[in-house]
Amino acid sequence: MSRHKYTVTGMTCSACSTHVEKSVRKVDGVEDVAVNLLGGSMVVEYDEGKVKDETIIRAVEHAGYGAQPQDRKEKAVSSVAKRDSKNEERAMALRVILSFVFLIPLFYLAMGHMMGWPLPGIFLGHDNAAVYAFTQFLLLLPILYINDHYYKNGFKSLFHRAPNMDSLIAVGSAAALIYGIFAILQIGYGLGHGDMDRVHHYTMDLYFESAGMILTLISLGKYLEARSKGRTSDAISKLIDLAPKTALVLRDGEEREIPVEEVGIGEVVIVKPGQSIPVDGVILEGHTSVDESAITGESIPVEKRAEDPVIAATINQSGYIRFRATKVGDDTTLAQIIRLVEEASASKAPIAKLADKVSGIFVPVVMIIALLSAVIWLLTGATFEFALSIGIAVLVISCPCALGLATPTAIMVGTGKGAENGILIKSAEALEIAHTVQTVVLDKTGTVTEGKPKVTDIIVGDLERQELLKIAASLEQLSEHPLAEAIVAAAAAENIEPEAAVDFEAREGRGIMARLGGTLYMAGNRRLMEDFQIPLGSYGEEEERLAADGKTPLYFARQDGVLGLIAVADVIKPTSRAAVQELEAMGIEVVMLTGDNERTARAIQKQVGISKVIAEVLPQDKEREVRRIQESGRKTAMIGDGINDAPALARADVGIAIGAGTDIAIESADIVLMKSDLMDAVKAIQLSKAVIRNIKQNLFWAFFYNAIGIPLAAGVFYTILGWKLNPMFAAAAMSLSSVCVVTNALRLKFFKPKFTQQVPPLESDMPSQEVKPIQANQKGVTNVKKEMIIEGMSCAHCSGRVEKALNAIEGVKASVDLEAKTAYVDLEEEVSDDVLTQAVTEAGYEVKDIR
Repeated sequence: MSRHKYTVTGMTCSACSTHVEKSVRKVDGVEDVAVNLLGGSMVVEYDEGKVKDETIIRAVEHAGYGAQPQDRKEKAVSSVAKRDSKNEERAMALRVILSFVFLIPLFYLAMGHMMGWPLPGIFLGHDNAAVYAFTQFLLLLPILYINDHYYKNGFKSLFHRAPNMDSLIAVGSAAALIYGIFAILQIGYGLGHGDMDRVHHYTMDLYFESAGMILTLISLGKYLEARSKGRTSDAISKLIDLAPKTALVLRDGEEREIPVEEVGIGEVVIVKPGQSIPVDGVILEGHTSVDESAITGESIPVEKRAEDPVIAATINQSGYIRFRATKVGDDTTLAQIIRLVEEASASKAPIAKLADKVSGIFVPVVMIIALLSAVIWLLTGATFEFALSIGIAVLVISCPCALGLATPTAIMVGTGKGAENGILIKSAEALEIAHTVQTVVLDKTGTVTEGKPKVTDIIVGDLERQELLKIAASLEQLSEHPLAEAIVAAAAAENIEPEAAVDFEAREGRGIMARLGGTLYMAGNRRLMEDFQIPLGSYGEEEERLAADGKTPLYFARQDGVLGLIAVADVIKPTSRAAVQELEAMGIEVVMLTGDNERTARAIQKQVGISKVIAEVLPQDKEREVRRIQESGRKTAMIGDGINDAPALARADVGIAIGAGTDIAIESADIVLMKSDLMDAVKAIQLSKAVIRNIKQNLFWAFFYNAIGIPLAAGVFYTILGWKLNPMFAAAAMSLSSVCVVTNALRLKFFKPKFTQQVPPLESDMPSQEVKPIQANQKGVTNVKKEMIIEGMSCAHCSGRVEKALNAIEGVKASVDLEAKTAYVDLEEEVSDDVLTQAVTEAGYEVKDIR
């Protein structure tokens, strides 16, 4: 079996894509078909021994659409699609405007005499009936021409026995048009034979304005729906632009710059500081730090040396390296991500609108009812005109104006309300699916956390914390490492001016050294301290504690001993914990996927309260995990911000991108949170529920008018009550149903999110706004740790109250693990067990043990 991609043209609704899929699936030898309505594409898996491209194309054409093979190497396809989408949207807007230009005078002329509006004398009286009728016909002709695609697509689909919304539009408006032309002929006959009763009767039975209104209002609905779908994503082209176009390789002892496509496996590639790595490989010579955030999501650059792997599209930050190419072309990690995004986008079936599902049955049923109604009345002795008017009334009142507007109007108002709350919804399909989400998959870096290292802890001995911070900033200002930037930024926030350092030296994978006032200072990890044989004392225990919390501890020392520790970490966003708890309160499972190490992931899990965490995953692992959840039958939303999240964002039923994230993630996603706040994901799901509820109400009213109107139009009540629905009033009823639908949709403007839990702000030991010092004596002995076993806690409210009560005690820092029924307490100064117990007891809970 092999997979082939095709471009499909002519699809306008989910009924179209469904029919294309069914038609291709019938071909012998076809294993699987995935049609992407928004992308206008189709991926087919088939046996090349049985099926050829021509067979697939014929199957699509038999369904009433067009198809052609798509070149896998065509890189500009997404940008072309985006440009075509913009052009089509502008064309639709122009059609709507021009349609209204002719509809307004047509409607005024048709309804003026009924409403008492002033009309020129040439349109009044029986003698001017022909002028009155023919002028309406002339005003309708431009509307017919402007919207002729409904007839082309609608009747074509009807002839292929696959009626869709266009078919219903075409049949309804054509019926009104034909009846209007018939009425003109009757008026002419009446004027020629002096039959003024006939003239009067058919002057009142012109339905040109009905045909014009049908086409114009449906065009407006289609335009609003197109706007709600947003722009076609160009994620693929942006992904391709990430990789450098050229590579510097070593050939015949010389450095040569060649196109990246010409790099072969085994060649030696040279990358200088600040350059992107062109292909995957293994370092042969040199050491550096590499920013892999684009691929792994890790915000802190990774130290690289000989024998370490490097990945295409990552950034070489500091050193000169040579590496051997191991994966080139379509085999690189970046190329795999691109392929995953393509496949995930193609395999994500669009959500079929209820109206489109019904239209396949609704159109032929209405046509049969109209025909049967006319025939039955003829058989009962009614005149041909009476029977024809009955049939036309059935078709006119069944016109899908309300049916067509039910979804796009609610979507338009819903997306507008979302924008007010900083939630950009890029497609109607995403808004429809979001209300069914059962599992939310979260990226860590930049989504749950800030995505930028910050100073979280300063542990000192005899030095003042400001003095240690000044020494640290003086050393680190000479370094370009992000951890150094975090320390310099912390000093600047406290208006601490660093001193000028000399004799600066960086040691690979260990840290830095420099002289301040003639004294040698060191800053780095444990290995640097061991190199200088500096005793750690109990600072070593603090290092382990900080590392266990997912932080990166840095030693600052002189030759005579350690001066202190400064911990840097990617801190949690203030609302992350509240958002997770709110999602779980809504019955939604929350899973965190991260490329970070297991220890950091577990620390974040504990602080945020996420029930399930999967660490050390590659981009393809994220996509695979999302697919696994989907295969278990659960609707899945993915929330992320990095390029590494793009495949998972595309694969998920709903992709939600953090607004501060990369363009790739945003382009790959269906919903964008512009304020980069996870709480907005909760709002987006609640908004989706409100919109879907509104759409169902709209569809109810649309079908309600048909359920009442069709029997009335068919003359069911004529014999009993004398009720006969004039096609004019049928058109008015149809318009009224549209007004009701639009009015109901406007109620969404009053939408406000409702949170079932009042979750206290996160008071983690990883603050994002302030640096909290932890005092120590000269030997480095720091705070006392205690664990309190607490009974009575049953929910997040309980753990929040206990945590708040303990943290209110001066010198106490506490975090509560609800599942373990344990409070973890750090004492910065002497606090008795009685004081701790009293605080918990006053909060309404029982302390079982303190250890």
